[in-house]
Amino acid sequence: MAYSIAPGSLALSRSVLDRAADRRRDDAWLEKAWAAPDTQVTVVAADQLQVTDDRTALRLISPSEAPEGNRVFLGIDRESGAGQTAEGRAVFAVVVQEEPDESYAGLRELGALLNDREAGMAVHIVGLANWHAVHTHCANCGEHTVVVEAGHVRDCPACGLRHFPRSDPAIIVLVTDDQDRALLGRNAAWPEGRYSTLAGFVEPGESLEAAVRREVLEESGVIVGPEVEYAGSQPWPLPSSLMLGFYAKATGTDIEVDGDEISDARWFTREDLRALVEAGTMALPGNISISRRLIEGWYGEELTGSW
Repeated sequence: MAYSIAPGSLALSRSVLDRAADRRRDDAWLEKAWAAPDTQVTVVAADQLQVTDDRTALRLISPSEAPEGNRVFLGIDRESGAGQTAEGRAVFAVVVQEEPDESYAGLRELGALLNDREAGMAVHIVGLANWHAVHTHCANCGEHTVVVEAGHVRDCPACGLRHFPRSDPAIIVLVTDDQDRALLGRNAAWPEGRYSTLAGFVEPGESLEAAVRREVLEESGVIVGPEVEYAGSQPWPLPSSLMLGFYAKATGTDIEVDGDEISDARWFTREDLRALVEAGTMALPGNISISRRLIEGWYGEELTGSW
């Protein structure tokens, strides 16, 4: 195999902000940074981000304009100049408890439109916002937890347990056969014509390569041999996944889908794929997905048409 994902093509893997984790416990520094006139704040409701009127960028406001909510320190933009923090421009988010309106948009809509700086900010805060939403109480004793360390930790005041955000590792793989055809499958809940690469969560005590082989076998009945090559990763904070992309080689071509999660799987040549996409009878994964980039890495160039 000699396929690869184009450098810089993973929309949600871009980031230039220094997360400055050492500052999260420095309350005096955080207060000074919040008061600085050049500090920027983005507002989040549920997993939606407040955007500009043209819906192509995050709406960034000053702390004095920020609404009440859970304040989260995202990091320092060291490219913006010294500023009041003497290190660069501080960037925060405020998570509000309200239903998002038309001034908000989600990562699926925004991901490919944001610049590198804002893309990194967006996946960071959406992931944290989703984590906070479901970790309000201690899993050990049930007590309400308290947000500390600038939004990156929740402490239990009763039993003392500390709760940290987690990302669930999931493999996503494009499998090829001896004829260099690509294996794509259709989720049972998807409409006809929608196909993607196979994917699944890594189980406890399982290596990434083992997860690739197990998921492909479970979903399609195809056996993956020793050739499993890492291609790249992308956060998918909807709600808390880290997608780990692979290319793999099958030892045979017989397909037997599980009929539960995957209702159909097929081998596609490049000619098959282009003809179906151009005819409008097949839809590819969206532009912000790592699945799309795995397919294009195998195909050899960018493709049009997505769902």
